[in-house]
Order: sequence, then structure tokens, then C-alpha cells
Amino acid sequence: MSISEYHGTVIHDEEASRLLGVHVKTIQRWDREGKTRCVRTIGGKRRVPESEIKRILGIHEKRKIIGYARVSSHTQRDDLKRQVELIKSYAREREWEIEVLKDVGSGLKEDRRNFQKLLKMVINREISKVIIAYPDRLTRFGFKTLEEFFKSYGTKIIAINREEKTPQEELVEDLITIISHFAGKLYGMRSHKYRKVVEGAKTTHTRSLATRSSTSMMWRSF
Repeated sequence: MSISEYHGTVIHDEEASRLLGVHVKTIQRWDREGKTRCVRTIGGKRRVPESEIKRILGIHEKRKIIGYARVSSHTQRDDLKRQVELIKSYAREREWEIEVLKDVGSGLKEDRRNFQKLLKMVINREISKVIIAYPDRLTRFGFKTLEEFFKSYGTKIIAINREEKTPQEELVEDLITIISHFAGKLYGMRSHKYRKVVEGAKTTHTRSLATRSSTSMMWRSF
């Protein structure tokens, strides 16, 4: 693994050998034999992750339990609160201490601020469990892949409800995100065609909401 892919603290061979009480060549041999996990700098220099030093010394730090909640837009704040309360209630029943991370953004977007924070914490082996209300709160697609990825770092994902219950409006917003992504790839983010396609999708969505609202009002008048 290159150092650019590792987000934790790393230590020089010499410092690692002092902390472990072994010769530098012993650490090099452990690395070759796969007995310890080292990372490489851009220049190919070996660095030992701090987490490996603690593992070898038998220092076990208590991992955190993290809750994660997400909605697509600020209009769904009530749903976000319900997710947080559900997660906290689930943890409370099991007497778990928990920290909850929240995001407002599409489940298709990987650059969500707290989602990125969660990934880094998993990679650094800081988390034992991640609790979510529904699988699609963590990611819209590829949940099983993400679940296996987390598991490889010793993190278990707990979905309180396995059945996905996503509002129609949120699905449409995700569809617009997909359209925007592919239109940007096809025409370029600043092109007239890109803006036309995206605005067309948004207009269709707005008209659909207006039609649904007027139909609902008409039925209530009877």
C-alpha cells in the first residue's frame, strides 16, 4: 500500500525498531514475510503504521460505535431526526456509547463530508460497528461491496431495517444526479447541452410534483 492511500500515522523504520526492541532488518524481514503491514512513500521508502506497532505490542484500543444518518435534501430534516433517534434508541437498548454522523446529500455522491470521515475512520480501524436505519442511507448502490470492505477492516455494519423505504421524491432526485453525471461526461459540465438536459430533468420533476399536488387537492375537494 502506498502512503497516499493510508490515512493513519506512520513511523520510520528506526523509530519502529526502537519501540519494538528489534533490529531494523527484523522489521524489513517481517514486511517481506507478510507478518507486519507496512506502507511505502512515493520514493519507495518503508514506513510502519502506528496501528501495527500497537498490534505487535499487544496494545488494544477500544473502537468506537458510529451511527450514520442521511437524507437527500434539507426539506427532509424531520426524517433525518427520526433516523438519528432510531439509531440512538437501538444503541441505548444495548447500552452502547455512540457517536452519530449526519449528511444531507444524495446517496449516489461519494464526496459527502461525513461519509468520507466515516471511511477514513474505518480504514484507520477506529470503528467496531456502524449503525444505520436502512442500507440505502449509507449508499444507494453497492451496499454489499461496502459491507465487505468495512468487514476487511474489522467493522460491522448494522442495518436496523433491511427493507429500503425511500420516498419517491428522493429517488427522483437521485435520478437527476445520475442524469447530471452522465450529461457532464458526454457534453462537458459547462456546455449548453449539459445545462439543457439537466434543466429539462428538473423541470419534468417539478411538473410531476405540481400535477400530483393538484390531483391530491382535487380528490380532497370531493
